[in-house]
Amino acid sequence: MFLGLQWYWWLVIMVVLIIAVPFKIKFIKWWNKCRQEKNQCEKWGDNE
Repeated sequence: MFLGLQWYWWLVIMVVLIIAVPFKIKFIKWWNKCRQEKNQCEKWGDNE
């Protein structure tokens, strides 16, 4: 098969991408909103 992977691995990869993309878009929108408002949204670390 393509790149040595069986068809079902490509199916798994596609399902993961389809699920992950909306979460990534939601996170980016949330991150931009926090930066614009300069709020103390949940800190992910003490890097200030």
